[in-house]
Parts: sequence; structure tokens; C-alpha cells
Amino acid sequence: MSIFGRWFQLVTLCCLLVSNTVFADEVNKADPWEGYNRAMFSFNDAVDRALIKPVTKGYRFIMPDFAERGVNNFFENISDVVTFFNNVLQGKPKEAAQDFSRVVVNTTIGIGGLIDVASAMDIPKHDEDFGQTLGVWGVESGPYLVLPFLGPSSLRDGVALIPDAMVDPLQQVGDEDTNTALQVLRVLDNRSEFMKAEEVVTGDRYIFIRDAYLQKRRFEVHDGTLPFNPDDF
Repeated sequence: MSIFGRWFQLVTLCCLLVSNTVFADEVNKADPWEGYNRAMFSFNDAVDRALIKPVTKGYRFIMPDFAERGVNNFFENISDVVTFFNNVLQGKPKEAAQDFSRVVVNTTIGIGGLIDVASAMDIPKHDEDFGQTLGVWGVESGPYLVLPFLGPSSLRDGVALIPDAMVDPLQQVGDEDTNTALQVLRVLDNRSEFMKAEEVVTGDRYIFIRDAYLQKRRFEVHDGTLPFNPDDF
């Protein structure tokens, strides 16, 4: 998932979670490379403002709503493949079976994933990646890290991008021109989704996005049930 898909999710979650002083202290310890991260954040932001955001606006202007939804469904179907493998690695057979069912139903009845038939059939959708898998296995996230073009991450999650890419069906497209076109389309789709929520980003954008990302990853690794720590009280 690109920077923009992550931002859409983390901004939404940040609006639902309440920050506290304990978490703020953890954040300060989690971002020892803030100087570098802020510089890379500024670089990514400049690229977005100069190129990606204007192109995305054009994409949204010319694409009918049903076509844009179909593109989003297509890439969500691809992400379900990555989620399936990670649920298997995390020892979640029920969730993995649901992921597999979603992929089969949407790829066949849903015409290659363009129509989200699985959701209409009440087959739950999950969101797992290898960074979460490592977290479930007990690997600490390590320092917060802003990656070039990809955006918010951590040392653990950055390394985890490699295994996820290996099982990403989009990476298996042999034709270079087709692969490039699909990758660009995925960036535009993710950026389009983020446009729907970016207005809630206030104050220092770097801090807002960093804090939201770190909270979101804690939430995801523990499947929404954070472990009780009496020291927090």
C-alpha cells in the first residue's frame, strides 16, 4: 500500500482515538530520527503537491463514480491476497478462509474484482500485512521512519514491505508497461481515497500523521484490543 492509502486509513483512525500523555511520551521515544523524517516528509509532500495531487484531481474529474469504485474494488481485491497470506502466518484460520473466499468470489463473480460481491454476501474484509505479522510474532516496531514516496512507516514495517511485495499479485505482472500502468493507477486510487479525509489534518502535519500512524499500527497489531498496562494509570 502506498503513502496515500495508509494516510486515508490512519487519519480516519486518528479521529476515533483519543491521544493521552502516556502515548505522547512513547511517541517521543519512537521518533529519534525526527530530523531526517521531517526532511523526507517535506520531500514527499512537495512531490505530492507538485505532481501526484494535481494528476489525481484530473483522474477524479474524468472518471465516472462507478468506474472509480470499480478501480478501487480491483485493488482492494488484490490487497485481500496479501491479507490472506498474513492471516495464515498469524495463525488465524477463520480469517484466512474468509480472505480466500473474498478473493475467489470477487475474482470470479465480481469480474476480476471490479465488483465487491463478497461484501454484499457479508464476507468480512480484513487488513493485514507482514509488519503486523512481525508485531504478532513479538517483533518491536523500532524507530518511526518516513520512507521516500511511501511515507509513514517504522523500521519493522519498512523491512516488511519486501515480503508483502513478493506475494502481491500486481508484482507478478510480467509485461513492464502493463505493470507500470497498474502501479500508477494504484497510486491514483489510493490518493483519491485520501482526498476524502485529508481536510481533518490540522496543525503540524508531520506530528498529526506520525501520531496517527503509530496509534493505528498499535491498534492493528493487537486487532483492536490493546493490552492492559497498569503503568498507564
